Amino acid sequence: MADSLDLQLPSGTMRALRHGAGTGVPVLCVPGLSANARSFDSVARTLVARGRPVVALDLRGRGFSPPTAPGTYGWRRHAEDVLAAARLLGFESFDLVGHSMGAFVSMEVAAIDAGRIRRLVLIDGVGVPEAAAIPPIRAAVERLGAVFPSAEVYCETIRKIGAAVPWEVWGPAYLYDLEEVPGGVRSRTSKEAVLEDAVYGSTHDAGHFWKWLRMPVLLVRAARPLLPGTGFIVGAALRDAFLAAVPSAQAVEVDANHYGVVAHPDALRAIADFCA
Repeated sequence: MADSLDLQLPSGTMRALRHGAGTGVPVLCVPGLSANARSFDSVARTLVARGRPVVALDLRGRGFSPPTAPGTYGWRRHAEDVLAAARLLGFESFDLVGHSMGAFVSMEVAAIDAGRIRRLVLIDGVGVPEAAAIPPIRAAVERLGAVFPSAEVYCETIRKIGAAVPWEVWGPAYLYDLEEVPGGVRSRTSKEAVLEDAVYGSTHDAGHFWKWLRMPVLLVRAARPLLPGTGFIVGAALRDAFLAAVPSAQAVEVDANHYGVVAHPDALRAIADFCA
C-alpha cells in the first residue's frame, strides 16, 4: 500500500504516492496527459521488490493535485514541478520514468538538470505521435468534467472506448480519480488542464530534447497501435530516428498498446533490469 504525500511546491500542492522503503536509488514516475499516479502501480510493485523506493506523481490538475491558473501548464512547468518534488523528497540523484506525455516532461527535466537523473525510462513517448493515434486520445479526454450517475457507468464508458487495457491495471487508476458530486461522480482531473497541455503538445516536438539525453535511456515501445486500425504513439520511423540520435539509448518492443505497455511483464522486466 502506498503512502500519500502532499508536497508543497512553489507552484502549489502536488499529491505523490510513495511505495516501499528500500535503500536503493529512488525512482520518480511521471504519468501521461490525463493519467495519474496510480497508472504506475505495476511498475512500483516491480521496482519495490528489487529494493527501490518509488514515488509516483499526480501532475498539477490531475488526480489529487489541484489545478493551477490558466496559462500555467506545458511540459516546462511540469518538469519544474518534478524537480521541485525531487528536492522536497531529498532525492539528489534518481531514476526517472515517464509514460506518454510524462515521457516528454521527463525529457525536459533532463534538459533542465541532466546531472540529477541516473537513468531515464521513456514509456511509449519520444516525439510526435502518428496522426491516426490522436482520435482515441481525444476520446479519453471527453470523460473529464462530465457527471456520471455512478462509478459503474463511468468505468463502462471508458471501457467501451477499448484502449484502456488491461482493465485490472487501469480500472484502479480511473477509480482513484473519482469524486462524488451532486448527481453522481466526476473525475477530479481538470479538463481545462488537460486541454491546455494537449494544445501545448500539438505545437511542440519533444524531439527537441533528444540532444540533452546523455544518461542511459530505455525506450519501452508499444508494438500494438493504440486501437486496432489506428496509429502508434511511437511509430517505427520515430523509434529509429530516436535511437540514431541518442547513442546512450536502447529500446525494447512490447506486445501491448499504449496503455497496456505500462504493466506488461516484458516491460516490467526490462525496466527493472535497466534500473538495476
